[in-house]
Amino acid sequence: MHNNQKSAAAAATGQDQDSVRQKIEALGPWFHNLHLPGGVQTLPKHFLGGDFPNFKWQEIKPFVPEDLSGWRVLDVGCNAGFYSFELARRGASVLGIDVDAHYLAQARWAAGQLGMESQVEFREMQVYDLARSSETFDLVWFMGVFYHLRYPLLALDLLAERTRRIMMFQTLTMPGDSVYTDTADCNIDNRTPLLESGWPRMAFIEHRLANDPTNWWAPNHAGVEAMLRSSGLRVEARPGHEIYLCVPDAQAQGARAIYGSQYESATGAIRGGG
Repeated sequence: MHNNQKSAAAAATGQDQDSVRQKIEALGPWFHNLHLPGGVQTLPKHFLGGDFPNFKWQEIKPFVPEDLSGWRVLDVGCNAGFYSFELARRGASVLGIDVDAHYLAQARWAAGQLGMESQVEFREMQVYDLARSSETFDLVWFMGVFYHLRYPLLALDLLAERTRRIMMFQTLTMPGDSVYTDTADCNIDNRTPLLESGWPRMAFIEHRLANDPTNWWAPNHAGVEAMLRSSGLRVEARPGHEIYLCVPDAQAQGARAIYGSQYESATGAIRGGG
């Protein structure tokens, strides 16, 4: 290639990147820093520090199969699609859902930039809308959503029922990793064990946490594990802080019978549109 051809190609590339940056600005504000072709990033100076959520992905990815070919994946609260794209790169067919049309517009545009339109689908929907669907998923990605939900256990039960192989779960938590030795029962006349740091519990946030009115809950570590078990899941690993890798547990499924009629009533009401 002659020098003038190289200069013309470089200029064209520069113009393309300028148009991409203009589109990024038009679609802002962003929460996910996506790395697009040509080295352009959507939010290189993230307010959480570092390359978010890539630094989280670096912790988690060793716990995710390298080859997800043939896997169907659900990314709950997909935002601009960072995790959806990473899982699709491993061969998965991904459904990303979110309630925010703004973030979904970013995700759909980014899918085009990355050439992943055939591998990733994005839908505007609530997690509770899954009650209208019988589709199951090999991998359910449920990170950064639980504590934003008014009805978190209903969402967890819905997703646990639809998890065939793995759930990656993350939630805001209270400090501490202690676990009370025996929570099988508590005497109604002596409820002091409920005050122990390791008793499963969840703090209710009436107003704001981190100035965010959508933060409703902060469970402790013991509470996270207890809720996952009660939804029929077993914790296999903890890939990072506040992150739990879970698998369906046939032995834990028996706990569902205790609240089965409530679950059917709640999901039936959703299916009926009430």
